[in-house]
Amino acid sequence: MTEVRWPGSLWAAVTPRGPDFPELIGSHEADVVIIGGGFTGLSTALHLREAGVDVAIVEAMEPGWGASGRNNGQVIPTLSRPDPEDIVAKHGPAGERFVGLLRDSAATLFDMVGRYGIEAEQEQAGWVQPVHSPGRIKIAERRVRQWSKFGAPVELLSREQVRDMLGSDAWFGGFWNKSGGHINPLALARGLSRVVLERGGRIFARSPAESFQRCIGRWQVKTAKGEITARALVVATNAYSGEIAKSLAPEIAHEVMPVLSWQMATQSLSDNVRKTIIPGRQAMSDTHGELYFARYDARNRLVTGGAVIGPGDKAERLKARVAERLLRLWPQIGEVSFDYVWNGYVGMTTDFLPRFHRLGPDAYGWTGCNGRAVALTMALGGEFAKAVRGVPEKDLALPFTEPVTIPAHGLLRKLAPLMLLLYRRRDAREIA
Repeated sequence: MTEVRWPGSLWAAVTPRGPDFPELIGSHEADVVIIGGGFTGLSTALHLREAGVDVAIVEAMEPGWGASGRNNGQVIPTLSRPDPEDIVAKHGPAGERFVGLLRDSAATLFDMVGRYGIEAEQEQAGWVQPVHSPGRIKIAERRVRQWSKFGAPVELLSREQVRDMLGSDAWFGGFWNKSGGHINPLALARGLSRVVLERGGRIFARSPAESFQRCIGRWQVKTAKGEITARALVVATNAYSGEIAKSLAPEIAHEVMPVLSWQMATQSLSDNVRKTIIPGRQAMSDTHGELYFARYDARNRLVTGGAVIGPGDKAERLKARVAERLLRLWPQIGEVSFDYVWNGYVGMTTDFLPRFHRLGPDAYGWTGCNGRAVALTMALGGEFAKAVRGVPEKDLALPFTEPVTIPAHGLLRKLAPLMLLLYRRRDAREIA
């Protein structure tokens, strides 16, 4: 079997191997075929199997190899920038249903993990977004006000409360959602794949889908060595759409900007130090444009990350920059070393909203996680499963739109990393 590599990843180093999956060779049939074995595809397949639907996943590498297994593992039941009123203003009643799905998305994830006995180092300790300048407390106030209206378990935090919660004087208050938390994302992906197989689903790995088309009333997905036909189709490749087979879904691939996100894990912190840095083990990501974020793993490593541009050894440059940041935020941490550094793509849209599409009869796709994929994708699986089973659109929490590609996508993709310079300038100006 061809080895699938996971360079530098903490999650790959500590997570037990997943099941063995066959390649897609020859001709196969299913009722529903899903392209992509990340959280969306796996959650959709599991919901379909629970309803007795014959489903098969076609995955380019292995389940969790893409963004689902490479992220920080924070379980965040919001979008990165748009708030409930923004979503409803854009999408109306469908937006209201989507806000409800978002509100419950973290609870949905933790409930699924518990119900299926998946061991994913899950901790539902909450998610906190501290504000990095006095002016940005308005963000926390707005989000608490809007999410409270929709029944989310949120709370506005004072500067003193944030200091006690995070163990740092660096922030000026914040916003806490008690339903959030963190998980080992690769363990979740492998656990979900195991449950899908146990319930009779099929997963084909190391089989990049090269095309899909409608043929004689059915959907046909082709790979280099085989094909599979099905009544219904779900395209769940998100930020990796077009990364392996550029001709697969260009209308989806070109409406999202894949941005490289770097993750890193410190050595295990001592008990004394850990008790003074995020002692309640919440997941944290703040309001910087160049995001500051951190959470613990099960071995008391602080899992954080950052962004870097320009030539040279990016991993080594990032280690130095983030070590300095951690020391500034938490002086008690002392000298920091990083045992793991890895990266993966985040799918960004121009308005920071996800995109949901009808691709034809009984065919659906989406993209644009905008850094909030973990909780969102698990909840979306239930909605896509309803859609391919024929649930009316008025009952779905999926605000459908037509694909709109980003002009000059290739050029802008090369220039996108330079946005980091703008974010740093804005952040510095606000703090000053």
